[in-house]
Amino acid sequence: MSKRKSSSVSENPNKRAKPVEDDEEEDENIGDCDQVDPLLSNQLQCTGEVVSDAGIVESITLKNFMCHSLLGPFAFGPNVNFVVGNNGSGKSAVLTALIVALGGNAQATNRGSSLKGFVKEGESSADVSITLRNKGRDAYKPEVYGSAITVDLRITRDGLRTYKLRGKSGQIVSSKKEELMSILDNFNIQVNNPVSVLTQEMSKYFLHSKGEGDKYKFFMKATQLEQMREDFVYIKTTKHATEDKVGQHSECLKDLKRKYLEKEDRYKSLASLDEMHTKLEELQKQMAWALVAEMEKELEPVKEKLLSDKHSTRKFDEKVDEWKNKVEEAEKKYKHIQEQLEGITQQVQEVQPKCAELKAEAQRHNTLLKSSEVTVHRCKANLRDLEKDKVQLSSRINDLKLSISQATGAESQARTESMKQIQDELEHLEHQISTLGQQIDQYQHACSRAKEEQGKMRREQEVLHRSIQANKRNLQTMESSRSNRLRRFGEHMPALLNAIQEAHRRGQFRHKPRGPLGFLISLRDPETALAIEVCLRGQLLAFTCDNYEDEKVLQGLMARLFPGGRRPTIITSQFISHVHDTRRRGVNHPEYPSVLQALEIEDPVVANCLIDQRGIESILIIKNRTDARRVMQGRNPPQNCTQAFSKDGDQIFNNRTYTAEQTRANYLSGDVEEEIRHLQREIENQNAQADRFKQQMKRLDDEIKQNESLLRRAHIEQKTAKDKARKLQLELTDLKNVEEPQSEDLRPLEEDLQEIVTKISSKRAEYDEARTQMAALKASYEKAEQQYKQHKEQINTVTEEADSIKDELSKSDQEVMKCKHHKKHYDDKRTAHLQNIKTLEANLKGKEKELETSVAKAKEICPERLEVRRTAKSLDSEINRLKVKISTQREQQGDREEVVRQYHEALENYKNMAQQMKNLNSFIKSLDSVMNHRLQVYADLRRFLSARCKYYFDSMLAQRGYTGSMTFDHKNETLSISVQPGQGNKADLSDMRSLSGGERSFSTVCFVLSLWAITEAPFRCLDEFDVYMDMVNRRISMDMMLKVAAGQRYRQFIFLTPQSMGSLPMSKIIRILRLNDPDRGQNSTQRSQDEDQ
Repeated sequence: MSKRKSSSVSENPNKRAKPVEDDEEEDENIGDCDQVDPLLSNQLQCTGEVVSDAGIVESITLKNFMCHSLLGPFAFGPNVNFVVGNNGSGKSAVLTALIVALGGNAQATNRGSSLKGFVKEGESSADVSITLRNKGRDAYKPEVYGSAITVDLRITRDGLRTYKLRGKSGQIVSSKKEELMSILDNFNIQVNNPVSVLTQEMSKYFLHSKGEGDKYKFFMKATQLEQMREDFVYIKTTKHATEDKVGQHSECLKDLKRKYLEKEDRYKSLASLDEMHTKLEELQKQMAWALVAEMEKELEPVKEKLLSDKHSTRKFDEKVDEWKNKVEEAEKKYKHIQEQLEGITQQVQEVQPKCAELKAEAQRHNTLLKSSEVTVHRCKANLRDLEKDKVQLSSRINDLKLSISQATGAESQARTESMKQIQDELEHLEHQISTLGQQIDQYQHACSRAKEEQGKMRREQEVLHRSIQANKRNLQTMESSRSNRLRRFGEHMPALLNAIQEAHRRGQFRHKPRGPLGFLISLRDPETALAIEVCLRGQLLAFTCDNYEDEKVLQGLMARLFPGGRRPTIITSQFISHVHDTRRRGVNHPEYPSVLQALEIEDPVVANCLIDQRGIESILIIKNRTDARRVMQGRNPPQNCTQAFSKDGDQIFNNRTYTAEQTRANYLSGDVEEEIRHLQREIENQNAQADRFKQQMKRLDDEIKQNESLLRRAHIEQKTAKDKARKLQLELTDLKNVEEPQSEDLRPLEEDLQEIVTKISSKRAEYDEARTQMAALKASYEKAEQQYKQHKEQINTVTEEADSIKDELSKSDQEVMKCKHHKKHYDDKRTAHLQNIKTLEANLKGKEKELETSVAKAKEICPERLEVRRTAKSLDSEINRLKVKISTQREQQGDREEVVRQYHEALENYKNMAQQMKNLNSFIKSLDSVMNHRLQVYADLRRFLSARCKYYFDSMLAQRGYTGSMTFDHKNETLSISVQPGQGNKADLSDMRSLSGGERSFSTVCFVLSLWAITEAPFRCLDEFDVYMDMVNRRISMDMMLKVAAGQRYRQFIFLTPQSMGSLPMSKIIRILRLNDPDRGQNSTQRSQDEDQ
C-alpha cells in the first residue's frame, strides 16, 4: 500500500468566479441551488484553502488528439474539479489523454485498440502535455525537476509513442519511459486502477456486470491486493529458482569434494618409486614380445592374400586368352566381310563394262529400228502412189468398159460396176486392216511403256512414303526437344535418365552410367555436325557402364522402359578419371582436326569410351570432299589416320570412298528451330511430290485403261475387216470368172493395170517384209533393252547388298574395337594384378625383416620369450600412465610444499562451498517462514480491508436511507452486493441487478466511495458517474462525494459529467471546467472556460 499524503488547510473566505452562461442557465442553476444540502453547504463554506500533496494534475493540453484540433490548456484545482459539457465536447478525450500520457495502454481507455487511432484524421501526429505537481516531502527529484513535472507525449500516425519529461523551467530532463514509470511509482499514480481512473466504459461494465467474480477482481485491483498476490507468486518462483541453483551448486560441491580427495590422495601417497620401476621393466618386456606377436599376426593375412592372388592369376590369364581369341575371331570376321565387300566392289566394277556394252547394243538396235521404220514408211508411200495410179488406170478402163458395156448390154455393165465396187471396198479394207495393225502395235507399246513407268513410279512412291514417315518421326522428336534436348535421342530417354538417377540415389550402381553419349558431347564447329554424326553412328545413343553388375541393372531399367522397341547399346568399360593419352596413336594434322579435337567433352569417361570404341583420335574431319580424297588417297596419307569424313558425311579411306545416305544431322545439329523448319519444308515438298505421284499414277491408270480399250476395239475392228475382205475377195473371183467380150483397146490398159497390180503386190510384199524386219528389230531392241535393264537392276541389287555389307563391316569394326578394349582391360588388370603380387612379395619380405629385427630387440630386452595375452596398445597405454605417475611422484618428491599447499587450498575451497550451501539452505528455510508469516498478514489485511469496505459501504447507503450488505468469499474469489432501497427489513435485501438504473448507479457510487476510503492515490477521476441517476440520487451522490472530498483535502478529484453542475454550493475547493459544444461543421479549435466556485 502507498503512503498517505498530508495537507495543510488555511481559512480563506468565499471566492467564486462568475460563470459565463446564458440567462436561462443561470435561472436553472439558481433553481438547483435551492436543493443543496445545508449541512454540506456549511461544511464546504467552512473549508479553507487546500494545499494538495505531490502528484496531482495541474494542467493538461491536447493537440490533434482524437477528433479535436486543440483542447486546453485546462488548469485543474487542487481538490474538486468538474469537467462539464455536452456529448462530443471532449470530456472523454481529456480522460483518455490523461490515461495514455501517464503510461496507460490503448485498451485501458476503451476508446481504441491502438495508439494510432488517437491521431486526428488528416494529421501526422497527436500531442498531449500534462503538468504534475512536485512539491512537499514526496516530491520526485525536486533539485532536477523543480516544483512541477511536465509530461509531453507525441503519438505518430504509425502508432509510435515518444515522451519528453520537462522540469519547472521547461528544460527537457529525460525522454525515457522508465523515468516516467519511476515518477508514477513515486506518486503512486495508477491510471489502470479503476478506483483511480474510472472510465465511462468501465463504469458501464461495472454497472451491468452480473458476475460476482468481476466485483471481487475490481476490489482486489483497487486495493492493490492483486499486486501483492502477484508479488508473492514472483517470490515463490524466485525461491524455486534459488532451490534449483542450490541443486546445481550441490553438483559443484561434489566436484570440489572430488578434487579435494584427489589432492588428499596425492598428499597421502608420497611413497617409494621402486615398485613402479619394477613394474615398468616387466611391462616393457611384455611390450617387446607383444610387438613380435602382433607383427606375426600381421604377416598371416599378407601370406594368405599373396597365395590367393597367385591362384587367381590363372583366371586373369584365361580372361586375356578368351578376349584374345575373340579379337582374332572378330578380326577374321571383319577381314571376311571386307573381302566380301571388296569382291562385290570388284564384281560391280567388272559388270559395269558389260552394262555399258548392253546399253550400246540397245542403242544400236534402236538405230536399226528407226532405220527400218523409215524403210517401212517409204514403202508405204510408194505403195500409196501405185494405188493412186491403179485407181486412175482402173477408172480409164472402166470408162472404156462403159462404152463397151453399152454395146454388150446391161448385164456386163452391172457386173463391171459390181467388180469395181468390190475392188474399191477391198482396197479400203486392206488399207483399214494395215492402219489397224499399226494402231494395235502403238497401243500395245503404249500400254507396256505406261505399265513399266507405273511400276517404277510405285517403287519411288514407296521409298518416298518411308522417307515421309521417317521425317515425321524426326519432326516430332525435334519439336519435343525444344523443351528438353534429351528427347532428340528418343521419347523414352528422359524417363530412362530419371530412372538411372533414382537407382543411383538408392545405391544400385557402383558408378553412375553415362549416356546417351551424343547428349554428353558438343561441337566446336556446327558445320561438322553431319560428319561427326555419320562417324559415330550407333555410339550417339549408347550408354557406358563401369562394370558388368551395373550393366545388368541398366539392362533391367531399359527392359522396363523399352519393352518392345530397340534398346540403346551398352558399352562396359572401367571408368577412368582422366582422358587417355593419345599423343602416340592419334593423328595430328596441321590443317584438319581429328574428331576428338572437333568435340568438346567434359566427362573423361565419355571421351575414353569414344576413343576406345571408335578411335576418334585417328579420324580426320575434312570439310571439302575433294580435299579429303587428295589427303587420304594421295601418296603420303597422314600418319595414324585410318579414315576421314567430309562435311557431307562421305567416308574416305586410303583406297575407297563411301557416299553418305544421310543428308542432315538429326542429333548434333545446334539450331533446333532451323532443323524443324527444314523438316517441315521437306515434308511439305515430299507431300507435294506424293500428290504429284498420285496424279501421275492416276493419269497412267487412265492411259492404260484407255489404250487397252482402244486395243480391244482395234482387234475387233481388224477381225471384222479381215472377214469382210475375205468375203469380198470370193465375190470378186466369181465375177472375174464370168467371160465377156472385150475390146482390143482395153487390152493394153489392162496389161498396164496388171503391171501396176504386179508392182503393188511386189511393193506390198516389200512393205510386209520391211514391217516384218521392223518387228524383228523391235523385238531385238526390246530384248536388248530388257537385258540392259536386268543388268542395271543386278548392279543396283549388288550395290544394295554392298550397303548392307558396309553396315556389317562397321558393326564388325566396332566389335573388333570392343574386343580389343576388353582385351586391353584384362591385360591392364593382369598387369596390375602381377604388379600387386610383386608389391605384396616385397612387403612380405620387408615385414619378415622387420619381424627378425623386432625378435632380436625383444631378445635383447628379455632373452626368454614371454606369452603375452594383452595387446601392445594396452601395454603401451599402461606404460605411459606409469611413466607419468613416476614423473609425477618425482615432481612431488622434488616440491613437497607445493603438494601440501594444493591440498590445503582444495580443502579450504570445499569448506567454503559447503558453508555457502548451508547458508543458502538456511535462507530458503527463513524465506519459507517469512513467506508464511506475510501470507498470514496478507490474509489479515485482506480481511481488514474487506471489513472497512463493508463499513464504509453501509455508511454511504445509510445516507440515502438504503440498507445493504457485502459478502466476501475469498476462497472462491467472489463479492456479493445486496441493496434494499428505503427502510425495510434486511431479509428483503435483493441483488443489485433487480434495482433500477439510478439506484444501481447510486449503489455503485457508494461502492466506489467505500473503495476510495480504503485506498490511496493522489487524484481520482470519474467519467459520467451519474448518467443513469435520477435527480434525487444524483444530488445525494454528489453530496456524498463532496463530503468525501471535503474530508480528503490532500487529494484531487476530477469528475466528468454532461450535467451543468449549477446547483453546487459556493466553495473555494471546487473548480468547474466548462467545454464548448462541438462544432459539427468544421474542426475549429475548442477552448474551455474555467469557473472557480
